[in-house]
Parts: sequence; C-alpha cells; structure tokens
Amino acid sequence: MQAIDQIHQHFVGSIEAMQQSIDLLIEPLQSAATVMVQCLLSEGKVLTCGNGGSAGQAQHFSAELLNRFERERPSLPALALAADSSTITAIANDYSYNDIFSKQIRALGNGRDILLAMSTSGQSANIVQAVQAAHDRDMCVIAFTGRDGGDVARLLAPNDIELRIPVQSTARIQEVHLLLIHCLCDMIDTQLFG
Repeated sequence: MQAIDQIHQHFVGSIEAMQQSIDLLIEPLQSAATVMVQCLLSEGKVLTCGNGGSAGQAQHFSAELLNRFERERPSLPALALAADSSTITAIANDYSYNDIFSKQIRALGNGRDILLAMSTSGQSANIVQAVQAAHDRDMCVIAFTGRDGGDVARLLAPNDIELRIPVQSTARIQEVHLLLIHCLCDMIDTQLFG
C-alpha cells in the first residue's frame, strides 16, 4: 500500500468511526454534560483518569475546564489523577499499579464529584478499580469506552453514563473520545455561561 493510500485510509476510518458513533452518543453526551454542570453548580469537581493516550486525553479535559475551552470564563474545578508522577509511582511501588487511581479517589472524591474514566478497551484493572472507588464514594461515573465496553461497562450503576465508541481500533476510539471531550467542554460552557 502506498503512503497516500495509507493516509487516505486513516481519514476514512476516522470519519467512519465518527459516523458510527454520532446517533448512539448524542443523548448520552447531552446527559453527561447536564450531570457535569449539576456537579459544578453544586461545588463538586471532576476527577479524570486513563492510561497512555487516555491519560493524555483525561489531562486535556481537565486542562480545558481549569483554564478555558473556546471562550473566556472562570476556571472550573477538575483534577487529572494521572498527572502527579510522584503520587502514581509511590502508590504503584508501595501497593500496586492497579491502585493508582482508586487510592486518590478515596482520598479526594466525594458524593458531589464526578469521575470521568477513560479506557478504550474497558479492561484496564486500574480503571475498573477507579470506578469501584468512585461508587464507594457515592460519585457518578462517566465512562469513555470502546469496543464492547469491557469490565468498566459491566460495573456501571444506573445513574452512571457510558460513552462507548463501537469500533475495534484504539486510534479511532481515541479520535472520537477527543471529539467527545470538546463537545462536553462546549456544552458545559454554554450551559454555565450562556
């Protein structure tokens, strides 16, 4: 396959993943934005977590809330749990890598807060434990998943929200997850600030 064909396939694959997701995700995405707005109005915060590329996207979302998205507005409370290397390595060393998010959630989370958990497979043990810890703290969970949703999807409570990308490719899932992040930021800004 020539490089041009390969590049073309990436664009087509991304467009197809977006098209497969749009009708499935409009309503749950609107619900997720509403729940996040209610959280922020109730003086709650959004805790985010993920591994690898999903960690980067979780940090991206937190940065958009803390700083700004596309308009000037006050900072909004969000915390990326994958951003503190000292905390992560201490927990991983003293306990287990599977505990790196759950220990932070148990210390920092409360019933007014939301956990935004990102896992393209839904199988990451530390994300599964994060969801369990959030439930232990009476937190709502918004899960960004892919494929069949994995163990994360099976753990979700009735008031939780799953935004699942129904494709197999990790890259395509992450591309749609990024769009979801930007949609949420836009809807939060619109609902809070007009």
